[in-house]
Amino acid sequence: MEKHKCVFAENIIQEVPASAIYVPNFITKEEEVEIIKHINNAPLPKWTQLSHRRLQNWGGIPHPKGMIAEKIPIWLQKYVDKVSSCGIFENDKLPNHVLINEYLPGQGIMAHSDGPLFHPIVTTINCGSHTLLDFYKRLDTTQVQQPNLEFSFLLERRSLLILQEDLYHCYLHSIAVRDADIVSRHTIKNLNICGEQFTKGQLLKRDVRLSLTIRHVPKTSKLKLKIG
Repeated sequence: MEKHKCVFAENIIQEVPASAIYVPNFITKEEEVEIIKHINNAPLPKWTQLSHRRLQNWGGIPHPKGMIAEKIPIWLQKYVDKVSSCGIFENDKLPNHVLINEYLPGQGIMAHSDGPLFHPIVTTINCGSHTLLDFYKRLDTTQVQQPNLEFSFLLERRSLLILQEDLYHCYLHSIAVRDADIVSRHTIKNLNICGEQFTKGQLLKRDVRLSLTIRHVPKTSKLKLKIG
């Protein structure tokens, strides 16, 4: 299978642990329109409403007892395959789950890690709007203080971000609750490989953002599990 350019050295984000790859314009404008259309046309029961965002699960719902595997629709499998073609995932750990998050301007998510339910590689296609993804060093469980911001990535529309290894295991990531972001060359570490040129202090207003987080869930079942 032909590998995408994202495996090349120029897509590795520097000045951070060498486990982050950023690919601007991973999908085309036409593909972005297609993705947004399909997501917005999903039946209402497919959405799960949380306090600060809503989401869709495709491929099943991850659970410690195992994910009941479901077929991913063709329109979405196309992008799962496109990510797989990067050569990041091993053949026996190909993506089988997609989490779609919708963020309205002013919405975000607290610092967290993706945890043990997933193989420690997370790939995200970004649609509809930019965002800033902030990273914090994971503290020892005996520490109670708030961790300090270590660095951020600017995720442009139509980009792909790949996180693995140290950034998966040793860091938390979050999205601040605000409706605009200010470009800081001190904290944003991927500006030099972004698809657009940004200037220091530039104000970037957020729009409705849809993120497609594509991962491998190791523990799956085709049988209905008793969960509860």
